[in-house]
Amino acid sequence: MNVVTRFAPSPTGFLHIGGARTALFNWLFARHHGGNFFLRIEDTDRKRSTEDAIAAIFDGLQWLGLDWDEEAIHQFARAERHIQAAKVLLAEGKAYKCYCSPKELAEMRDQARAEGRPMLYDGRWRDRNPSDAPAGIDPVIRFKAPNEGETVINDAVQGQVRITNTQLDDMVLLRADGTPTYMLSVVVDDHDMEITHVIRGDDHLTNAFRQTQLFFSLGWLPPQFAHIPLIHGADGAKMSKRHGALGIDAYRDLGLLPEAVCNYLLRLGWSHGDDEIISLDQAIEWFGLDHVGRSPARFDIERLTSLNSHYMRESNDKRLIELIRPILGDRLGAAHLGGEAERRVAMGISSLKSRSKNLLELADNSLFYAINRPLKLDDNATRLLDSDTREMLRKLRPALAELDDWNASAVELTIRAFVTSHDIKLGHIAQPLRATLTGSTVSPSIFEVAAVLGRDETLARLDDVT
Repeated sequence: MNVVTRFAPSPTGFLHIGGARTALFNWLFARHHGGNFFLRIEDTDRKRSTEDAIAAIFDGLQWLGLDWDEEAIHQFARAERHIQAAKVLLAEGKAYKCYCSPKELAEMRDQARAEGRPMLYDGRWRDRNPSDAPAGIDPVIRFKAPNEGETVINDAVQGQVRITNTQLDDMVLLRADGTPTYMLSVVVDDHDMEITHVIRGDDHLTNAFRQTQLFFSLGWLPPQFAHIPLIHGADGAKMSKRHGALGIDAYRDLGLLPEAVCNYLLRLGWSHGDDEIISLDQAIEWFGLDHVGRSPARFDIERLTSLNSHYMRESNDKRLIELIRPILGDRLGAAHLGGEAERRVAMGISSLKSRSKNLLELADNSLFYAINRPLKLDDNATRLLDSDTREMLRKLRPALAELDDWNASAVELTIRAFVTSHDIKLGHIAQPLRATLTGSTVSPSIFEVAAVLGRDETLARLDDVT
């Protein structure tokens, strides 16, 4: 069997974190089995679907590295095919026309609410003669769901789940204006796309019962369902805006790397022993539904940040420079980063990336290499550079200026010799020098900083404060 999965988001907003995990699990399962992964945009809700949301879905998946096979399918474009399926059910007596007015439906809901019953359609037109149809009412087409026995699903994650059929009512297949509903469209599309596995959040479990009934009524076998527990916040509550960013685009804007986000999403509800750092290639090799847990996963931004720090350290320097280039450009108010500034950033980034949790921090930590003189000193640096320390720096300058071979080791030897000759501690000159060369009191080794800046820039920055 050729495994075929799909990610089927509704384009009514951003690609949220739960949707991204669903896409990842479907993508990994398909790639693990050498099958196909399709993208289907479920845009039947025309009022809420937007082109911006569709673009955000494409952009988010591409950023995560989740490529899909063939062109994305737009569900609305297949409306005629969905309508055809409903008409087949109607002709076979497996669906019927319902002429309930909006008022009747509202009264039905109110009565059920008052009696403490589920607000289900009561089937009043199920076996009624269409000749009784009132004038001026355009009917909906309802599915004639089985009202005896039970519907059973052997879910790849939840195990065997069942529901008595009396808990489900006759759902609408075609609205009064003739347009198909989501429930019908999903079933027809999954069949026509030959989807073998439907992997999605467990909030769709009730839908799966309805869809299973519809598959069988159309004479089709349903796919293998796998319903994944939802993602909760660190406090155990369902993920919401109060837990922080929800959209994948927000995590990119926070300066996180896509491989870190994928690794973290993978571990939200799936495990492979005690492994925490898992590349996409490893994930493809190892992924299976048998290791998806049944309990909700808890989203912890601190763990994601820690994971991102690891991937920052492991990332290629050239790639990181490309990623922080636009951020530095914004910080500097420049159209681009180039010339001597870029050279310095490139030389210094290897040690800076180990001190940065994300790309924003890396850009900020690199800024002192890229910025033009004179540097703006922060408050701590300003307090450190009093008259005595400035005088000490003036005395240090000639010793540095006389260096023939400018490198970190030579700078260190010169400064240590200066410290010894003036009977002071290293920190008494190193910290003021750091403030002078970086504008702050925090940086990599000051000897490395001087080497990266080069002789001319180092001496010029000394001149600016002395």
